[in-house]
Amino acid sequence: QAQWDASGGQLVPAGGSLTLSCAAPRRPFNVFAVGWFRQAPGKEREFLAGVTTVVGATHYADSVKGRFTISRDHAKDTVSLQMKSLKPDDTAVYSCATSNLLQGNYGNWGQGTQVTVSS
Repeated sequence: QAQWDASGGQLVPAGGSLTLSCAAPRRPFNVFAVGWFRQAPGKEREFLAGVTTVVGATHYADSVKGRFTISRDHAKDTVSLQMKSLKPDDTAVYSCATSNLLQGNYGNWGQGTQVTVSS
């Protein structure tokens, strides 16, 4: 299955905002759900948020609820992750994966993008 590659990562100051994007490999969306994950050096990969591609139902990890917003855009064939009030602990490589469930069973990770939050 083709992968969804992430983009948009950059260096941002603490307290800042950033929007990341994952691009669909083909039209139409051919997966049930897309999720955002991150992995910091020396840490395990962490689930952040997921969205179903047809209905747009969402699910968030408690650690980012209220700060991060996931959305899908059929016109642009993308799934975005809006992040606000960024902290140095948010520094990580962010990537997307797909699943046949909204919660769990994610796989097929695409190329990630680096987000660095300076203190």
